[in-house]
Amino acid sequence: MIRREDIRELADVYSEDGCALSFYSQPSTPQNKSHKEEVIQAKDLVREALREAEKNGKNKCARADLDRILKIAEELHGNQAHAKAIFACSAQGFWHEFELPPQLPGSSLLVNQRFHLRPLAAVLHTLSEVCVAVVDRQRARLFQASQNEVSEREDFESPVPRRGRSDGFAGYDAGHAERHVEHEVMHHFKAVAERLKELYDTGMCANLIVGCRDETWPELEPHLHSYVRQHLLGRFSIDTGNARVEQVREETARILSQTEANQRQELIREVLGEAQRNGRGVVGLRRVLQSLETGEVQTLLLGGKFRGAGIECTNCGHLDLHITDACPICGKPTRELSDLSDAIMGAAVRKGVDIVYVEDDPDLDKVGNIGALLRFRADQSTNDLKKAV
Repeated sequence: MIRREDIRELADVYSEDGCALSFYSQPSTPQNKSHKEEVIQAKDLVREALREAEKNGKNKCARADLDRILKIAEELHGNQAHAKAIFACSAQGFWHEFELPPQLPGSSLLVNQRFHLRPLAAVLHTLSEVCVAVVDRQRARLFQASQNEVSEREDFESPVPRRGRSDGFAGYDAGHAERHVEHEVMHHFKAVAERLKELYDTGMCANLIVGCRDETWPELEPHLHSYVRQHLLGRFSIDTGNARVEQVREETARILSQTEANQRQELIREVLGEAQRNGRGVVGLRRVLQSLETGEVQTLLLGGKFRGAGIECTNCGHLDLHITDACPICGKPTRELSDLSDAIMGAAVRKGVDIVYVEDDPDLDKVGNIGALLRFRADQSTNDLKKAV
């Protein structure tokens, strides 16, 4: 698992010799039982990087790290539950390994002056921990889902009273027993709802997914607290007694993927709409860099196709499109970057900005594959913003 603090540390590393190594391994669906595909791919990436390092004169500083990664690649055995990231720079004694959700754009290996951070954007903006409640009329199993991991945390049951052998005179006892059963089932659903509200209040159930039979949902749903219901991400059909953890994980991943896709599309529409009416949205590299530097940015949209060269100040960290030897802000020397995306990622993390990765979107592509939703507009007063809306 990787934290924002880890990314901040990675963003601060700079190798003058260009020997900062970034390795990403994204698991793929195996073509056969040997699970060799990703191992072969990882070894090919390492060998290609070794050839490039030797060609570019980086063989001395990168060789040891690449050899070490080659050994790790040979031990990969098709672990479908996790992706892997390794960041290394032997000249600075730096080596960090992370297990990630299997949501990376793909496997890659780069040797450069900076660590390649853009693939991490795909796993940074994920929903907080999710509570998965698998419920029937007698039993409730509560799972905790986080970073593609699902674990069962609670399992409780409310036994339904058994009916007697006789329905009594004119069937009176049958009706009485049936009402008693329904009463106990209602109390069971109320107990489940109360437990979910308790977990929500403690922050352990910020989002909820429910698994139950289709006919059970109308009985459970009315008892859910309004706060819990507002954070319900989705529901899937399942039999509580036969529910396997792997099955719960697959259904949870499907609902989360769809929810996050919908949220990304909604955010893209909001940013583009706000930018068009000169409100709390900006698009294009130049305008995003300005807003990032002034602290206006709330959420950064970074497209998978984004490319942009520029410079970075070695003193104040100023990022600019225009290639200059001296920083326009502090006058100190700058360094030229062929791709600003990693530097932008680092600046955004340091400023506490949310980062949303967009694999491919035609509307974002038209504006340079970068945009931002702003907290405020420094060039406008509050009254101007109200008029813009």
